[in-house]
Amino acid sequence: MAAGLLATSLGLAGCSSGGGDAASGYVLANGGEPQNPLTTANFNDNYAGRVVDRLFAGLKYYDADGKAHNEMAQSIQTPDRIHYTITIKPDWKFTDGTTVTAKSFVDAWNYAALGSNGQLDSYVYEPIVGFDDVNSKTPTAQTMSGLKVVDDHTFTVQLKHPSIDFEDGLGFAPFYPLPDVAFKDMRAFGNHPIGNGPYKFVKWDHNVAIDVAANPDYHGGRPARNKGIRFVMYQSLDTAYADLQAGNLDVLDTIPESAAATYRKDLGDRALTKPTAQSANIGIQPNVPHFGGQEGVLRRKALSMAINREQICDNIFHGTRIPSRDFTAATLPGFDPNLPGSEVLNYNPDEAKKLWAQANAISPWSGRYEIAYNADGGHQAWIDAVANSIKNILGIDAIGVSYPTFSQLRADITNHTVGKAFRYGWQGDYPTMLQFLTAMYYSASGTDNVDYKNPAYDHLIDAALSAPTEQDAYKIVAQAQEMLFRDMVDIPVLNYVATGGFSTKVKNVVFTWSGLFDYENIQK
Repeated sequence: MAAGLLATSLGLAGCSSGGGDAASGYVLANGGEPQNPLTTANFNDNYAGRVVDRLFAGLKYYDADGKAHNEMAQSIQTPDRIHYTITIKPDWKFTDGTTVTAKSFVDAWNYAALGSNGQLDSYVYEPIVGFDDVNSKTPTAQTMSGLKVVDDHTFTVQLKHPSIDFEDGLGFAPFYPLPDVAFKDMRAFGNHPIGNGPYKFVKWDHNVAIDVAANPDYHGGRPARNKGIRFVMYQSLDTAYADLQAGNLDVLDTIPESAAATYRKDLGDRALTKPTAQSANIGIQPNVPHFGGQEGVLRRKALSMAINREQICDNIFHGTRIPSRDFTAATLPGFDPNLPGSEVLNYNPDEAKKLWAQANAISPWSGRYEIAYNADGGHQAWIDAVANSIKNILGIDAIGVSYPTFSQLRADITNHTVGKAFRYGWQGDYPTMLQFLTAMYYSASGTDNVDYKNPAYDHLIDAALSAPTEQDAYKIVAQAQEMLFRDMVDIPVLNYVATGGFSTKVKNVVFTWSGLFDYENIQK
């Protein structure tokens, strides 16, 4: 508790200069230390994403309901969903005064796609012609042949195959433009980013706070209605909630488990709730003993059926979570709660024991089943409940293992050194099932936490993207998810019902479709 309070007080002092706090009047929002510098295509955590999306403007942006609108795009034309001509609006500046041009987009995309640059989100460019040539560890080209600058305001994109998702996905951060200065030293740029969005970067006190100020030169569809935002980094959601109640925090997007039963009474009409496109899974990488090959498939299925999801949702979250029914989220268009194979998400102790015994026949179990989680995210209670359920049903030693911070856990997962099971989640970047399924399980994805590499699955995702209608795409997505269940690539556990609150100092606070706040429209 004291450490979290200290972080808050340090954050409030961090921008002081002579006459007082430079961030006076800013909206104080909860956040956390991002895993990486704040660049547009090298993050897979929402602590970075919530800041990057404030600092940059793309061709499109998403409103609170997830609907895509043109932002920098004047027009996006395509006769066949393969060939795109994109015209951007004129007279748009980065915060260093340089002009945003068509080349700003093309250069950013090519940089992020280049395999030697190691960007986590490079997979999003996979549909573009020439991606395979630039994305390998030893690239045979430096730029994608499917991207062409026509003039300062126009560029063209050629895809390998038709995409039902491509245009709506253009509001996702990896499709943002970058100024020329970024390419001189991308890491340094990420520590002092220069964007073109509704806010401009002010300061990043690591592990304390990130400040962004309203950008008066922004003229897109989501202008800031506040002076700025301070994203305060907490080591405990309980501390953040106490600060919210005391008026030391303006908005909190996650109510701690300890207050799930009381926050509505505590906050009254300042309590918020909304079903969102956000999931919580337990993954384990195949380099961990006993989790490779068929033995791993059997063990993941057994572990899944040993988890009493309904009890966890009721007893710990008091209805603010619902049991997972697939590998995406229940709020997304086309969601089907009864896919073939989804019975592995049912609590079934007898079948769990049977599958565990089959795995033991391949290789007898040894050791302890550990589940890593970050202590600064309020996950201990449900991870401990999952571990206890597994222990009671399968008769093995199972325990939650705490990492101090989210960024430390993410580093071990990304580097494949975590060596145990781990909790992770996905919060949609744009509202389609394909976004979840591509980001988390597609072979080329840098955000595939569980190292799933299956060309047959990739082929189905490509086919779904190429489908002529959304209904056709949903049918193919269902086939792809059946394959994920068959391989039991990881263990979906919960879907989120976003719960949060706001102080008496702010108004017009709403959750978006993804479970983050509509930050631009908060008024203070």
